[in-house]
Amino acid sequence: MKIAHISMFYHPTFGGVEKVIEELALRQIKEGHEVHVFCCDSDKYKRIKPLNERINSVNVHRHRYWLRLSLFTFIWPTLIFNKHLWFGKFDIFHSHVSGHLYNLIAGIIAKIRGIKYIHTTHCPWTESFRPLAVRIPLFFTNLIFNRIAFKLMNKIIAITPWELPILEKWIKKEKIIVLPNGMDKIFFSKVKDNNFRKKFKIPEKEKLVLFFGRYNITKGPEKLILATKEILKERKDITFLFIGPDEGMLNQMLELAKGENKIMIQGPIRDRNEVVKMYQSADVYTLPSFREGLPLTIFESFASGLPVIASPVNGVPYEMENNVNGLFVNYGDIRGLKNAILKVLDNKNLSLKFSKNNIIKAKNYDWDIIYKKYMEIYNN
Repeated sequence: MKIAHISMFYHPTFGGVEKVIEELALRQIKEGHEVHVFCCDSDKYKRIKPLNERINSVNVHRHRYWLRLSLFTFIWPTLIFNKHLWFGKFDIFHSHVSGHLYNLIAGIIAKIRGIKYIHTTHCPWTESFRPLAVRIPLFFTNLIFNRIAFKLMNKIIAITPWELPILEKWIKKEKIIVLPNGMDKIFFSKVKDNNFRKKFKIPEKEKLVLFFGRYNITKGPEKLILATKEILKERKDITFLFIGPDEGMLNQMLELAKGENKIMIQGPIRDRNEVVKMYQSADVYTLPSFREGLPLTIFESFASGLPVIASPVNGVPYEMENNVNGLFVNYGDIRGLKNAILKVLDNKNLSLKFSKNNIIKAKNYDWDIIYKKYMEIYNN
């Protein structure tokens, strides 16, 4: 089968959508399929060269963007002139993230060339959290691009049931399939001789609270730092580790954490083996976001046996249950975050209950299982 993935970004860009595409593409390559990725030539911050290359046997075709609207939105209409898409004899187009021009372009080409077209939404429906200046153009984007593009698609994959009422405004229910993201088997494997704490000079006797994600305002890292500072007024036996790429919040985080040697703010970790070590070195994972689709880090935390403290937003409550997999704290509730963190760290029985429940639940999100379901859709 010849497959084209179409999305805003691809490797080396850091993010959940890019990871999903990579997981699918590498498994498809392993099964003998020919895989191409079409994206823009940015990693969110700078242009990427070369425009055409092979990464782990995946054929990557980058297009020079004409306009940057935000950190996540670039306009690259040259996709419509790509000869590979028009004449490459693809069996499947698979686009990612709703509301972008490239979805409509892919749909037009697919319709003309008679190619089956699948789309994964990745849950972008969070306009109510955005400033009015952003919500207005998004309204017209949804009205035009989504309404037309969805009609050109054969199947639309929602990553969480939270999306269904939104999608059903534009398309018939039978066209929609709910299929969550997944995580690799490596997260189930116990690391021997884990040197992660030693590398970061974190004492083994101390509790470790982890934030792993983009330093973006939507992720709420500054809220966690505020809660952390309240905890550190009372406790000196806890280290708080932040790991991720900067997306506009780093300076504010550093300023808030100034003078606190128990707050460690680090850059991203890309090595999967090191990420596994990171999770298994922690005592609790925190996700204090004000909006989320369905973050891969929740499943990775579950597989690592970590209790999770998260905001009950968007798709999160569909995959995580309060007081079963961890604790919910409303976004911006600093005192609630503080109390939840201390409750999990100080109650061994509660923490062990969450850990056991999460390891069991994580088995449903093994990428091998999710991948087979994707390929069933492709084959049908």
